[in-house]
Amino acid sequence: MHDLGVLDPNSAYAYMLIGEHHSDTSVVAEIDGKLVGFITAYILPRHPDIVFVWQVGVAEEGRGRGLATRMLFEILKRPACFDVHYMDTTIGPSNEPSQALFRGLARRLDTYVEETVLFASDLFGDFDDEEHEPEILFRIGPFDAKVVRGALE
Repeated sequence: MHDLGVLDPNSAYAYMLIGEHHSDTSVVAEIDGKLVGFITAYILPRHPDIVFVWQVGVAEEGRGRGLATRMLFEILKRPACFDVHYMDTTIGPSNEPSQALFRGLARRLDTYVEETVLFASDLFGDFDDEEHEPEILFRIGPFDAKVVRGALE
């Protein structure tokens, strides 16, 4: 799945740690045995009612099939999310597909999206070679996890 271009690169080790430590809130998708999508997410330690979506990746052959939305719902219906009432993620201002994904999820959950700047551009100055967009926190919720599970069953 190297054709995802828009994601910040991370080491194989980072993904192994996510898989090891956060498998209850992360998911992969395959089509005909080929990996075409993944979501890495975790419950916030100080806020057990919030699941934070770190990355969503869908390869070209998985796009246009509602795969990302189905993976998000797969995470929300798991026992690890039974007490979750909010989903957080950060999205850059130019990432319109991700904005549409999470706004659409909020509509399907019949709830709201609150958007605030979490990390301003200047905070990334010492870490990136090029200018980094601000990271906008999208907070979706509140929603009732039981209603989400019921709607999916």
